Amino acid sequence: MSSLSKQPYKGCRDFFPTQKREQDYLFNHMRQTAMLYAYEPYDGPMLELVDLYKAKSGEELINDQIYSFTDRGDRFVAIRPEMTPTVARMVAQIHKETPKPIRWYSIPNLMRYEKPQKGRLREHWQFNCDIFGAPEVLGEIEILNVAKDLLNGFGANNKHFEILVNDRDIVSAVFGALKISEEQSYKLFKVIDKAKKVSKEALDKMIKEAISSSPEILNDYLGLKSFDELLTFVKKNKFEDQTKRIQNFLEKTKNTDLANYLVYDPTIVRGLDYYTGIVFEIFDKHPDNRRALCGGGAYANLLQIFNEQPLPGVGFGLGDVTLTDFLKTHGLMPDFSKTHATLFVTYTEEKDIEEALRLSQVLRKNNVSTETSLQPLKFNKALKIAQKKGHQYMLVLGEKDNQVSLKELESKRQVDIAINQFEEEVKKLFN
Repeated sequence: MSSLSKQPYKGCRDFFPTQKREQDYLFNHMRQTAMLYAYEPYDGPMLELVDLYKAKSGEELINDQIYSFTDRGDRFVAIRPEMTPTVARMVAQIHKETPKPIRWYSIPNLMRYEKPQKGRLREHWQFNCDIFGAPEVLGEIEILNVAKDLLNGFGANNKHFEILVNDRDIVSAVFGALKISEEQSYKLFKVIDKAKKVSKEALDKMIKEAISSSPEILNDYLGLKSFDELLTFVKKNKFEDQTKRIQNFLEKTKNTDLANYLVYDPTIVRGLDYYTGIVFEIFDKHPDNRRALCGGGAYANLLQIFNEQPLPGVGFGLGDVTLTDFLKTHGLMPDFSKTHATLFVTYTEEKDIEEALRLSQVLRKNNVSTETSLQPLKFNKALKIAQKKGHQYMLVLGEKDNQVSLKELESKRQVDIAINQFEEEVKKLFN
């Protein structure tokens, strides 16, 4: 009989304590940032009907990326590959009686059948923030500030990342000028979404395969590199009506810190079909990790799949894998190789174990994270254990009668504490 593999399923990860400390650090920052903007946590089921994704997700997701199966009740279900259809389904249940805007966030576990590679795994967690029912442009600005402030909270700034912005209406205006069919428009959206990932020659070939030519207006559009160039292009082609929203967006952000991160990019169209307005991707500026960290945008019609009236929504998703790579590339991830515990309690004689357990409880009652040795240890061995695990302090019983020694490991400073005054001294020392 062959032995079972010790490795996790391909594209998934084992979270040993060190990796779990990293993950908890990321998740705590996510929760704190969302709560600062008054976003409330929600979650949904791990399984959804495949029809939910068919209604509003892209073909690639349905055909190639979902984990789907027929359950024992003959229902065709999928492990959730994304969160937006779920949040839309939930909001559709309660939006009529809920004050607007609705601000929700989640950190769901997601699965997609993809080729594992740098920055992309089959299983990941994603920070999702969505706002429903906000006035046009203001919801987009708030969502972008949430994403920006999250990264700022890790120590990143506009030297580390930029926010690439576009509006699907601008793309639709260009496609309208091309007078192409709906099927050709769909193909061209997919081509533009991949434009930065291929060479100029490959891009021209893909465009011609999609619409049989490479029109000047499309080439001019794909060559735009700034908001100023966009506005010149808009006037030249008389697209003012289709660009009122993005001009309003620029006007409202021009004197804010957010403006220091914004860059116009004509290739940002977002692959998923439910985006209808302003779309964006946050990009790492480091040459060794030049890639999208997260993406999102506005979607006005998502609730219509539930026969509900349109409700404007804006959201983004930031994966834990790309965020971890970003922080490590820029040297912004703290060292989590050591335990989070503060103090190691040890003793040299068996007779002291009961007192060690009692004093450990006193420490915990005063919110000091404490690990207690469950057997007698010689001092040097106990010291090696405490140092290897990363404890800041070591409490030693049995060195002196009616006293314990508290040793600060980095400074090697020692304080002797009378046992009958232990709790009082602990309160002073650890506040």
